[in-house]
Amino acid sequence: MADFLRFVGVRAILAVVTLLIVSFIVFSLMEFVPGDCAERYLAYKNTQGQNLTLEDIDAERARLGLDQPFLYRWVTWVSGAFVGNFGDSCILRVSISQLLGSKFLISAGICFAALFVAYLVAIPVGIYAANSRNPVVNNVLRFVSYLGLALPNFLLALIIMLISTVYFGDSLSGLFSKEFRDAPWSMAKFWDFMSRAWLPIFILGWSATAFALQTVRALMLDEQSKLYVTAARARGLYGPRLLWRYPARHALGPIVNSLGFDLNRIFNELPIVAIILTLTEAGALLLEALARSNDQQLAGAIIFLLTATIVGLNFVTDIALAALDPRMRNSVMGGRG
Repeated sequence: MADFLRFVGVRAILAVVTLLIVSFIVFSLMEFVPGDCAERYLAYKNTQGQNLTLEDIDAERARLGLDQPFLYRWVTWVSGAFVGNFGDSCILRVSISQLLGSKFLISAGICFAALFVAYLVAIPVGIYAANSRNPVVNNVLRFVSYLGLALPNFLLALIIMLISTVYFGDSLSGLFSKEFRDAPWSMAKFWDFMSRAWLPIFILGWSATAFALQTVRALMLDEQSKLYVTAARARGLYGPRLLWRYPARHALGPIVNSLGFDLNRIFNELPIVAIILTLTEAGALLLEALARSNDQQLAGAIIFLLTATIVGLNFVTDIALAALDPRMRNSVMGGRG
């Protein structure tokens, strides 16, 4: 037990160190963008008809603490980031935590739901495909998975919106109906959100399901060819008992370990889907901050939160695998099962 707790402690330290390194990279990139936050904000003010001087820039730079050393500013920023305080948006001059509000939670919920749906479909279907000797079933599944990998998510979103608009008169865009967009959260608003959130979940889960299906099938085929499965058959194990006790159990380890990678890939696809479906969440906000307003503080906060989510997920999956997988548990416990 002491070895397992030590393993958990080491993984927790590695997670924190990873977040610190990522935060340093993100903060450095924010600093390397031409012009600091004071200059970008005052340049924006100039576009609004206000004539601002170099003295105004220096005063704004001092107010924001930009005259302090780089490391001091990074430590201040990351200390606040770990407790959810990212300061103010460079352009909008409002608290980033207030600006994000529930947007990041909505984005995370959509991505996790898409990931859950992808594996809910891919794991049983992939296992079945690896064991099926029916050529029709195998060819159909292979075609569907290739289609999922070849058809971009944004194109699928456009196709669904076109069909829905032509035949049902509703583009299915947005996460809320008009009457609930600015309303406070309630059960009615929640159910309205659920009635619309299925579309981005389905679209984001489309390619994720195809990718996971191919991965599960390949891992199962690889495990079934190993000697321990042949030995289990020689001992009289057949059918589902053999399948779930040996190859499926071992094949799912790498799948669980890749959850963080798959979540990151889904979130990477979210901003484009969000623009097409006019979703008001963190993905669209990130694209707005990077491509239009050049609000590096807001973009850095979203990237840090995404990284923290992925690192946290990887930490949980590492602990779960160490507790459930005999091979990893034995290595952690020093050979004691």
